[in-house]
Amino acid sequence: MTIAAWLMDDVEGDQREPHRQPGDSAVTLDELAKLGVLHWSGITGPEDPKLEEIKTQRGYTYTDVCNITPETLPDYENKIKSFFKEHIHYDEEIRYCVEGSGYFDVRGFNDEWIRISLEQGDMIILPEGIYHRFTLDDKNYIKAMRLFVGEPVWTPYNRDEIDDKKNASRQKYIATFMQ
Repeated sequence: MTIAAWLMDDVEGDQREPHRQPGDSAVTLDELAKLGVLHWSGITGPEDPKLEEIKTQRGYTYTDVCNITPETLPDYENKIKSFFKEHIHYDEEIRYCVEGSGYFDVRGFNDEWIRISLEQGDMIILPEGIYHRFTLDDKNYIKAMRLFVGEPVWTPYNRDEIDDKKNASRQKYIATFMQ
């Protein structure tokens, strides 16, 4: 499939709904790139040479696969809510959608939410320090490969718990993409 993105509405409700603003709310892949979001589509599986090339070029040496569905993830509803809390990481976040679908939301240049839809065959890289969150869509299923440089580190730092002006990862992101 092809990654799609749009501006989110402010309507309260199920986070797994599309929450697309009415009218022309599409966000282009070029606009995502300006925010540091990298993307690929059409990857056919974990053994796809395209994926192997990306892993080699970017130095990803560790992978694992997560199945996120109500049947396989203990305390599913609470976990999904925790993934949806706005946060940053001190490393890139890399996800390849092996099966299923979901949404990554990232903050735009004006602090607005941009929703990015991932489906089977899509891969996304979020830069270190970008505010984001994740949720499944209404299908409630994704099988995602996580990729890391070296040993896996996946620690979220919630926006309400860090100081933008003092956080090195956030400052690096601002200096690189928000100027």
